[in-house]
Amino acid sequence: MRGHTVSTANATALTPAPGSSPGQALSRREREQDSEFAALWHALDQLTDPEIPVVTLQEMGILRDVRRGADGRVEVVITPTYSGCPAMDQIADDVTATLRQQGVDGRVVTQLAPAWTTDWMTPQAREKLRAYGIAPPQCGSTAAGEAVLHFAPGSRGGLSRQRIEVACPQCGSVNTTETSHFGSTACKALYRCLDCMEPFDYFKSI
Repeated sequence: MRGHTVSTANATALTPAPGSSPGQALSRREREQDSEFAALWHALDQLTDPEIPVVTLQEMGILRDVRRGADGRVEVVITPTYSGCPAMDQIADDVTATLRQQGVDGRVVTQLAPAWTTDWMTPQAREKLRAYGIAPPQCGSTAAGEAVLHFAPGSRGGLSRQRIEVACPQCGSVNTTETSHFGSTACKALYRCLDCMEPFDYFKSI
């Protein structure tokens, strides 16, 4: 894609505030204080996830930074929710269109490290997902880059997946069951509520 680059290195521009996680993007307050990019941040904050239009890219944690590259051009940094996410090309196109509308000579940079995590989703995004009928991911994942595997005797290959309680976004019951590990998109699983009997998507914790 023209004007679109991919980076596997950690962005030096992402300098987290004390007490924040290494992958945390700039806060809204920090962005508003950045007078150079304040108008562009405001425009970018209107962009929504193509697959879940009720949440913005900022709320999803996909929109990471606005900075100047080594050549002086403006760079908008985005991070995919997972490798191969089909929505990323549309997101890059939407960001590029916003740059043009704002009269900014810039490019989109897809940053792969640190990898996106559901911990980057804001509380507002989680509530919007629930209201939209999607169970939000569980909070409090392990540290960045870590995963927990549970081994249990008698399970296939000795590996089992820990059962989590997923509340139905329709009635709130946790009497739910996974019917398919893949839902409408690869980042979701399909569940059914055993109380109200409604099927729903669960956004997997990453």
